[in-house]
Formats: sequence, C-alpha cells, structure tokens
Amino acid sequence: MHRALPFTPPLCPDNLFGHLVATAVPGVEEWHDGAYRRTLALPGGPGVVALTPGADEVAATLTLTDPADADEAVRLSRRILDLDADPAAVDATLRADPVLTALVDDAPGRRVPGSPDPDEFAVRAVLGQQVSTAAARTHAGRLVRGHGTPLPEGFAGPGSTLTHLFPGAPALTAVDPDELGMPRTRKRTLLTLVRALADGEVVLDPADVPGARAALGGLPGIGPWTVDTVAMRALGDPDAFLPSDLGIRVAAERLGLPARDRDLVARAEPWRPYRAYATQYLWAALDHAVNVMPG
Repeated sequence: MHRALPFTPPLCPDNLFGHLVATAVPGVEEWHDGAYRRTLALPGGPGVVALTPGADEVAATLTLTDPADADEAVRLSRRILDLDADPAAVDATLRADPVLTALVDDAPGRRVPGSPDPDEFAVRAVLGQQVSTAAARTHAGRLVRGHGTPLPEGFAGPGSTLTHLFPGAPALTAVDPDELGMPRTRKRTLLTLVRALADGEVVLDPADVPGARAALGGLPGIGPWTVDTVAMRALGDPDAFLPSDLGIRVAAERLGLPARDRDLVARAEPWRPYRAYATQYLWAALDHAVNVMPG
C-alpha cells in the first residue's frame, strides 16, 4: 500500500533520516533501498513502514496485517518525521540569532526526528544515558531479540533486516537484570521505568506534556537530560532543550556560546518556543553520522 505524505517546505532530510538511521535499533529499524524502514505495533497486528524522502512529499510504503490500520500508520509516520512542523516560523525565529543564522541558511527546514511510541523511546533514552550511540543500539538490540514480538516469516520483504516489534513495557518487566550489560544504577533505572510505564504510574501522553514530564522526572535515576530528550523526540515538545548534552556542549564551544548549562539556558531564551529545533541546528555544527543523509 502506498501513501504520499505532504509537508510544508523546506524540509532538510539530512539530519532527519541521518539521525533515525544512525540510532536505529537492530531488528526494528533499517535503511534499505533508499528508505528508512521500521516496524510498528498497530491495532490490527504488526506493520512495516518504508519512508522515502522526496522534494515535495515523503513516499510511504505500508505493509500491514490489517489494511484498516493505514491511517494510523500514516499518523505515526508523520510523527516520526515531524511533517506537521511549520519551518517558516521555526527558521524565522532561529535565523534572527546571529549565532544560528548561517546554520539555518545552510540547511533550512530541519525537523526533530520523532518516535511512534513514547514508551519505546523512554526505554531507549535510558539505554542511551552516558554511552555512545553504538552502545545504546547494542543494548536495545538485545532487548528486542530477547523480549520483542517476532514478525511473521517474510513479512518485512526480501533483503530486510527487520525481525521484531520493539517490546512494550509489560514485556520488559520480565527482564532479568543479569542480562543487561550496564552499570547497576542504570539497570535499576531501566527496570523502575518499565514497571512504572506498565503499571500506569507514568503515562507518556503527547497531549499532556507537563504531566508526562513531571511523572517521568519523579522516577529515581531519571534526570533533566532524559526528561527533555523524551519530551523532544517522543512527546513533540518544540521547546525542549538539552544544555547538558555532550554534543550541545561541543557545539556551544565551537560557536562561542556559554559553556555552563545555566548560562546556555539563559542565552537560548531568544530561541523560544523552538529550542528543540535549535538543538538540531546546534548538532549540525558537529561532524557526526546523525547529520548525514544515509547512502
């Protein structure tokens, strides 16, 4: 099944598809035949969506257990690619800051790479605490192989590496701490998070970002970086900001921005209410795979 996903131009695909592929969870996400592809847990059963960037629209190819899930798959695809953003408003606000002007003019229309499932992304954010992108992918891949729902044989098509749905919080409550190759404190944080998600103690609802932030931040081991990462990438908060992020700190140094977190937060006031997009432009100052369109 094919759908065209329109958007308001401009759209810079480099950081959008580059970030999704550089951080892709093995078995759940891949770059294949010029498209970002991932599995989706849909009401009628597993689905796979392939998203191919174009000049005026993104082409979506849907493989569905139940064709009635097409609209939901499209909705989630638009969330993943942030296709409902208003790049004119975002870029006008950020371009007004001399530090960001050249970055915006060089590649206007940067979007915030999203997630179809806030619970999934919260788990991935904890796995990514204080480790490299490669290490976070490895940890997530192990959880997928051990606890994810396998796709039906051949469902993802020939040549695909997609094999599983990302495991939901209830499935992850069965994780044995000994299977987690990470420090004890992060094991505790992860298991506390999945129990809170499974029990409904924490509800990550994009319609209630303040409530989700408060509930998530109330868990032990969940600090501001994790809360803002989830808010930015999974809850659609356009003003989430990551002053303590290593990449942001390196970019700030290169661009002559303040080094201390609180000073950088104060300096970022003119970027409101689009600091999540400013984050994408700051990351663009770095030489990293998240900024490069997959080959």
